[in-house]
Amino acid sequence: MPGTLIGLVLAAGRSSRMGRAKATLPDGDGEPFVVRVVRMLGEAGLTRVLVVTAPGTHDAISAALREHGDRPAVTVLVNPDPDRGQLSSLLTGLDAVGNVEGLLVTLVDVPFVSAITVAAVIEAWDRTRAPIVRPAIGERHGHPVIFDCALFDALRAAPLDAGAKHVVRAHEAAIVNVPVSDEGAFLDLDTPDDYRAALSR
Repeated sequence: MPGTLIGLVLAAGRSSRMGRAKATLPDGDGEPFVVRVVRMLGEAGLTRVLVVTAPGTHDAISAALREHGDRPAVTVLVNPDPDRGQLSSLLTGLDAVGNVEGLLVTLVDVPFVSAITVAAVIEAWDRTRAPIVRPAIGERHGHPVIFDCALFDALRAAPLDAGAKHVVRAHEAAIVNVPVSDEGAFLDLDTPDDYRAALSR
């Protein structure tokens, strides 16, 4: 029986280098990034997804997600002070998940990861119950990242300025890296040039 796993999409960044909210940028088919990511998580088998927003983008992201249907079930949360760093958004989601066995974390900045990659990461976590599972190509590590519940207390105790990387480094030896060929798992879109290049692929 697979462990209880909830998806968490971090979408509370300022998008200052992009110049507009990344979550509502359209992909090549006109679908907002946040909707694309949520849909992909559902296709990979997740039934519940949390999306963490910032106060200034919450309404627009919520409106976009209302159009996506009801699979998977989506809860939209607000990080009241996202300037505290990305870990603060992860903790906003963690505080809302309840009693689960794992948290699959991904970024709205990485909208082109495939459902096949996500399913492979989920399968590896189900099989190994490693504390951290993530996709990899060689020495590169991408998203999504699954944090087993064994690390929830460590995430809560981590310094906000160090972020989740503090926990990842502390458990480096126990990480399961899942070999993939999906460049979308590593394609982090930060600037208009990144966006244009991704759409031209």
